[in-house]
Amino acid sequence: MNARLDVALAHWGYIAPLLTPPATEAEYQALVESLDAVLDAGGADESHPLAGLAVMLGDLVSAYEQVHYAMPPAMSGAEVLQFLMEREGLRQSDLPEIGNQAKVSEILSGKRSINLRQARALAARFGVSLALLAA
Repeated sequence: MNARLDVALAHWGYIAPLLTPPATEAEYQALVESLDAVLDAGGADESHPLAGLAVMLGDLVSAYEQVHYAMPPAMSGAEVLQFLMEREGLRQSDLPEIGNQAKVSEILSGKRSINLRQARALAARFGVSLALLAA
């Protein structure tokens, strides 16, 4: 084996967690923190030795976000709500911010729109922009 590979193998236990796709939110957050640290250490500069690592970490972060946080563009407020409910594993009865289950059902079926009060409460609960729900 060559010397570089020997060094990599000797340190693999420290390197592997950085190059493994995150499977949980906690692993994702740790990866984001690692990416921030690499960028702060100079990895944002394409000529820096850490630039390649920054790209790899960024790709892993991006892949996780596309699966766990991606929303299709141009969704109605009801479609955004449906997406958020599915993401969080919520039922219609789990949204007292809107009202009872019947009101939630009417919103999701398009018979009723999300009003401004409901949109504000839902935006706060899910940590999303008010504009997404008031659309």
